[in-house]
Amino acid sequence: MDVVAELILIRHGQSLANVAFPEADAQGLLEARVSGRDAEVPLTPLGEAQARAIGAWLAALPADRRPEIAITSPYRRARETWRIAAETSGTDTPAARTDDRLVDRLLGELEMLTRAAVAARFPGEAARFAEAGLYEYRPPGGETFADIRLRLGSFLADLNREHPGRRVVVVAHDSVVLMARAVLEDLDWDELAAVEKSAGAVRNASITRFTSNGGNALKLDRYNGIDHLPPA
Repeated sequence: MDVVAELILIRHGQSLANVAFPEADAQGLLEARVSGRDAEVPLTPLGEAQARAIGAWLAALPADRRPEIAITSPYRRARETWRIAAETSGTDTPAARTDDRLVDRLLGELEMLTRAAVAARFPGEAARFAEAGLYEYRPPGGETFADIRLRLGSFLADLNREHPGRRVVVVAHDSVVLMARAVLEDLDWDELAAVEKSAGAVRNASITRFTSNGGNALKLDRYNGIDHLPPA
């Protein structure tokens, strides 16, 4: 099967939830200073600046290296990251479409809850998490990492079938970037844990790149890179 010529995976810029939930969890609060649906969480000013830095990175690419196809998660923070990056680049960037298979991990009844709120409302979840482990734990009404792997496998198969030989950029979430590696490199849970241990969490506005090996597979070129971002 033919594959895309290049796949660039970008995590969205810093969102309000990326700041508010660590703050709330550190203080043991029942509520974080962000409300509403996860899908509607906006970027912070820093996240917007990170998106502009992605735009500058796009502008610096040779014309024959710029993405031809753009697909984002339907979540606001991903759509806004690409919109700002595309506008900042000043180049003829492709209009993005969304794909529901690129959403962040679905947490079901635990969505937008702090750790303290989860402990108060769902006291048995800590034990369930400890027993199942990170990748196989299923939040009430939510999904496991194996579920993400399945939807990413479907997305990537369709991507290669629909856009062989094209350069594609995807803007989504940390779980999507991580599980795309699992699919494309056929990693088991231990290997995936080793990736996270060595490279750390997928960072906001980071760039991961896969390129065609000249055959029917994609090989990793760079992972979780942030050298295009200004110093914090």
